[in-house]
Parts: sequence; structure tokens; C-alpha cells
Amino acid sequence: MRLKIINTNDVHSHYENFAKAATVMKQLKDENSLILDGGDFADFKSIELQGTRGLAAIELLQNVGYDALTIGNNEMFNGIETLEYMASSSPIPFISNNLMKKEETKIQGVHKSVILEKNGLRILITGSSPDLGEFNDGLGVKISSYEDSIKEEIERNKGQYDLCLLLSHVGTFADEPLAAKIPEIDLIISAHDHKLFKEAKIIEGTIINSAGNYGEHVGIVEIEVIDGCIRLLHSETLPTADVEPDPEILDLLKANKAKAVAVLSEPLYQLEYPLWHDVIEENPISNLIADGLRDMMGCEIGLINSGIVNAGAFGHLSRKKLIEICPSPLNPTSFDIKGSDLLAAVEQSLDAQSCLADGRGPGFRGKFVGSLHLSGAEVLHDGIRIEEIRIQGEALELERWYSVASSDYLQRGSGYPSLAHNRNVKYRAEEIKDVIRLYGNQRQFTEQAQEKRWKIGSTTIV
Repeated sequence: MRLKIINTNDVHSHYENFAKAATVMKQLKDENSLILDGGDFADFKSIELQGTRGLAAIELLQNVGYDALTIGNNEMFNGIETLEYMASSSPIPFISNNLMKKEETKIQGVHKSVILEKNGLRILITGSSPDLGEFNDGLGVKISSYEDSIKEEIERNKGQYDLCLLLSHVGTFADEPLAAKIPEIDLIISAHDHKLFKEAKIIEGTIINSAGNYGEHVGIVEIEVIDGCIRLLHSETLPTADVEPDPEILDLLKANKAKAVAVLSEPLYQLEYPLWHDVIEENPISNLIADGLRDMMGCEIGLINSGIVNAGAFGHLSRKKLIEICPSPLNPTSFDIKGSDLLAAVEQSLDAQSCLADGRGPGFRGKFVGSLHLSGAEVLHDGIRIEEIRIQGEALELERWYSVASSDYLQRGSGYPSLAHNRNVKYRAEEIKDVIRLYGNQRQFTEQAQEKRWKIGSTTIV
């Protein structure tokens, strides 16, 4: 019996590329094929997904004829409710053997594994999701050991399958040792670290393949199974750059974008004050975020970089506008930091070139780092040097630890390296755009956001 496995992984909602990949997959597909995805297909930076609660992604998968996909970190990032809605609505199995709600209950619609049959060949497909560490609790999930979970699924389905296939969104660094530790795994579709294999590898008898990312390649593994023995016949990863996009996929994207725009454009409320933006100059929309974070997280200080937003907000605010001005899926984050490290970051922010530096970093979808904006604090300066920082009326103490409400971008030290020297980190599932949404209709906060916190010779604390 011959079997062809066609796969994508880490598409990250690059659906303009996926339309090309769809052309390749439809040409390759036959009665002996499985089409699988290794996770991170649905990245909620996509307006089509935001406006359809992820159902636009499922329509794309259905059109091509996918047989299963595993759950990557990006399928979790829009919250457990959205993941549950997608998985429960999908005729294509969402698979994860190690993912559950933080109460250790089942996520509706998610399968630990499935057994599919092709011309009498029974194929056990299981999948593993990545452990997001400190983010797990904020996202409302618990992630158990992928190694133990794979072994449990193999044991639970013993005698019911002829071939074991793992969709792994843990990373190639973990998959190669797995091949040695769990010889029952016949084939691994590897994902998460965006590795591109020109052809499949064979590690300890296990076939492993990964198709890079962003829909730029399609993976193919062709095998033959005779009397329980599996032989690799052919493998490659096909580039999609020069392929014509599939017209049905383009039509689906166009229809779902129109649907999403209509839903997301509905006004949430009218802003009482203009929330203009600037990368370097202190501005009210960044101040609003800092104030909202401080209130939401119950910290002494609110701290955010202006580069997290791309523009200001005026008139009516809508979810579409929020996505446009604040596309980064970064989370409200609290941590403790020493006064000396906070001072170093504030001093750096006084340098315009630092503010205009490339803001590239995990989860960041802006252009510039931007200047720091504070809540509960006042910075006195002469335009070149910091004269004094006051925290709620008291002078900053260099050796004291302060509680700070910020984003996971700054918590990691992105843009402002001294902020990485923190402790007691906590995350929330909301995104920074939600802070604007929650506090933008509160007069106290929009009014207060107009007040300056960076001052020359001033003494008023906000």
C-alpha cells in the first residue's frame, strides 16, 4: 500500500501564499493522499479570522481537503473560547494530545488522536502542542508532557492502527530525540520552529519532514507499507512562489474579508477626546494604555512603548480600527523591577534614535520601538538628561523593587534591554488593543491621558 502525505505548517495566516500552496496541493492530491497541517495555520493577525471567530480558516482548510491539523500556539492566542468555537465547528479534526483547559477539563471539539483509513491502511494521527510556560495560565490552558501524552495515545490505540503519524508543534529540536525514544512513531510532521527540510530525514527509522513557514513551501512524503514495514519512496518540499493562486481560495478570502470588515466596523462607542499618536513625542493614546494597564493589573507603575500602536484614534472606535492601530497580539503583563533598571530604560527613551530603532521582536507588528509612556510616575528632564523620576510623588529609589504593568514585549527586554531584569512575571489573556477598548470609553481615563508625564521643571503627579 502506498501513501502520500502532503503537509503545510506555520502558515501564520499568510493566506496570499496559501492560495498558491492550495494550487500545488490540489494538483498532488489523489485517493491515496492525506493532507495535514502542523499547526499555527490560524494566526489572528488576519482580519478575516478576527471577524469570523476563526471560521474563515476552517473554510480554507475544507476547500483544499485537509484531513487533520494540530493545535499550535497561535490557535490558542485568541482565547480558549475562540479555540473551542473553531474546533467544535470544524469537520476537520483539531488534534492535541497534551492540551486541556487549566481546570484540566476537555476543550470541546479537540481530539487527542484520530484513526483514518486509506485503502485498508489504518493511520493513527496524534498531535502535540507547545508548552507556553508562564503564558498558559493567562490563556486558560494546561499543557502536559508531550512525550508522556504521545505514549498514552499509542498505548490507548494499540492494535487498532497500522501506521503512527505525529503532528508535532513542539519543534524539530524535540522531534529528533522523540524518534529515538518512541520507536512506535513512524512519521513526524514537524513544526513550530519554521525549519525547512529540502527532503525528509530518517532518524532511528522514523521519517521526519517540515515545510518551513508562511505557505512558501508544501511538503510531500511518499511511503510504501508492506507487511508492517514502512519504506520511504520519495520526499521533497515544493516552493510556491511562482505558482498561480487557486481562484477558489481567493474568492473565499475576498468573501470572508468583506464579512469580517462589516462585523468589525460596527462602532463600539464615540471617543470623547482625540487620542492622537506619535512615535517620539508623548501622546494620549500611549498614555491611555499605560493608565489602563496600571489599573487592570493593580501595579504601582504603568509602562508602555509608543511603537505598540501605529496611529491615533478619533471619533468612533470600532474593533476594525483597534486591529489597524494596534495589530500586535501582545498581552498585559506585570512584573517587578529595580529602580535602577527602570531608570536605565527611561534614560534610553530620552534618545530619539532609540525610539526610532527597529522594533522587531516576538509578537511585535509595528515598525519602531517608540518612546516609553508612564502612569503613576513623572519624569523631570532638561531634554538631554533625566533630572528626577517620581513614583506616586516619591523620588525613585534605585535599589527598590517596583511593580510594573506593561506588555510581554517590554518584559522580555525588547527595545529596552534593562527591563528584562525582572521577577514575579504574570500574564493576562487579553491583548493590548483590549486595554484601549476597555478604557477608551471611560471619561476619567481619556481625560487623564491628555496630561503630560514627561515634564521640564514640573511637580504634578498623575
